[in-house]
Amino acid sequence: MQVELSDADLARNIANGSPEAEAAEAELCRRMWPRIRLYGMRHLRSADAAEDLAQHVLVLAIEALRAGRLLDPEKLAPFVLGISKMTMVDQRRHSSRRERLLEIFGPGLKPAAAEPSPRIDGDKLTRCVAALKERERSVVMLTFYEEASGTEAAASLGLSEANVRVIRHRALHSLRTCMGAGA
Repeated sequence: MQVELSDADLARNIANGSPEAEAAEAELCRRMWPRIRLYGMRHLRSADAAEDLAQHVLVLAIEALRAGRLLDPEKLAPFVLGISKMTMVDQRRHSSRRERLLEIFGPGLKPAAAEPSPRIDGDKLTRCVAALKERERSVVMLTFYEEASGTEAAASLGLSEANVRVIRHRALHSLRTCMGAGA
């Protein structure tokens, strides 16, 4: 039968770097996650933001415990809540600073106009790929269609990585020319 450790014992195990530290950190997260998330829900009114807060606070708390910054292990829960409050204060400070800067400089900012992406003629592309040499077609299909890395494509085709890069470069040049996009 396993005895459940107190919050203070968890804090000590994490701070001492004992063999049970990893299990203590997991238990700390299991115990504190719901509390921090609830705190975040009350103040942020968003489940996603509350979960982000909980994750960030737990990382900060574990780092602080590992560094021995909790002087009284009996006060682990208030320590974690304090980190939660300070994190919220920082978020609000950054948000209000961002809003002030946007009020000052925002009117002069113009969003970059997104250029429409060119339409690709799928039939023409199919013909151009079919016109490639077999080895070029294999490299293109592996690296772009199957998203294999250069190393994986090289191993699959029995080529060197450098050779795969050269073949891919030449194949793309041929495809651009065939599609009419120039070099």
